[in-house]
Amino acid sequence: MEIYWYLTAPDGPQPWTASGSRQVNYAYFQQVAKAVDHLGFTGALLATGAHDPWILGASLIPHTERMKFLIAIQPGLISPTLLAKMAVTFNQFSKGRVLLNVVSGDKNTLGAYGLHLDHDARYDLSDEFLQVLRPLLAEQPVNFEGEHIHIDNARLALGNGGYPPPQLWFGGSSDAAQEVAAKHIDTYLSWGETPPQAAEKIAQVKARAEKHGRQLRFGIRLYVIVRETDELAWQAVDALYQTMDEKAIGARQTLEKGSDSVGQSRMSALHHNQKPADPRDLEIYPGLWAGIGLVRPGPGTAIVGSPETVERTLRAYQDAGVEVFILSGFPLLEEAYRFSELVMPRLKLNVETEQPDNSFTWGNLWDRPFGEKA
Repeated sequence: MEIYWYLTAPDGPQPWTASGSRQVNYAYFQQVAKAVDHLGFTGALLATGAHDPWILGASLIPHTERMKFLIAIQPGLISPTLLAKMAVTFNQFSKGRVLLNVVSGDKNTLGAYGLHLDHDARYDLSDEFLQVLRPLLAEQPVNFEGEHIHIDNARLALGNGGYPPPQLWFGGSSDAAQEVAAKHIDTYLSWGETPPQAAEKIAQVKARAEKHGRQLRFGIRLYVIVRETDELAWQAVDALYQTMDEKAIGARQTLEKGSDSVGQSRMSALHHNQKPADPRDLEIYPGLWAGIGLVRPGPGTAIVGSPETVERTLRAYQDAGVEVFILSGFPLLEEAYRFSELVMPRLKLNVETEQPDNSFTWGNLWDRPFGEKA
């Protein structure tokens, strides 16, 4: 099991409200990145958002030592050759710590950048983009001519510095998206679905990948609300729920209006754009709450409960075939510490470098003879 955190604005105790939003600047990103690096997370997702993920990630390399940077990229907004050059440079400078999350997007977000393609055409573009990108990342020359991309004699002047080429991650629920993943991707991501739904999708993508002679890893993006007991966790849900007013819900609905994202429609179906009186009515699976989807686009499901409950839910996903979890809570900084202290000791994590030494406690200090160094 690998656990990643999140490194993208907005943030705060309730970032869908003005009073609950936190200023997210470079100093704050440094704090969150250092926490991720120190606490033993495998890395963090730098998603599409207000800040450019490449500049953000590159600026944080010298402030971290072991965390991996999962950086969102969008085919069609940049040349695959230039993107490969950026990724290999990052890979060299970070000593092999960059991963690429391929985001095909939807017509709403991409239209603002001047890219106007229908749903399946975007995935055709992603297919061509990855046919160019993958060999370039592996330090191979490329000539390619497709419907959307024409590349002549592409070759990078630098290599990965002896580190493995950056792996490719990808999410998408439609048939077109699953086919692209099956052909090109190393890790396939889902959004906030229940373990049975995740198992069903994993089986579909596995079958597609087998036809191409490939094997994939599988991951999922979720929120987490963990407290010392189940009762305290649901009290925290109640506090969040009280801030989800009509204005916040309406803002999210406006943002999604006209979206052709299949994944987003699957998320919206979990809460039906309705806010019931009791937040527990949005518990869609034991310990899984769909309420965050009312006010946040994208993955809107949270694991809720005590450390034991959270571990049990993570294990249910693991039994369904999920190996990688991208988690977050509100606010990012405090909840990273909370999750690492309450849940991570219970998990057998696949971290490639040594875990930080958390053996020091104040009790250890008081147990030593006066003047003895820690």
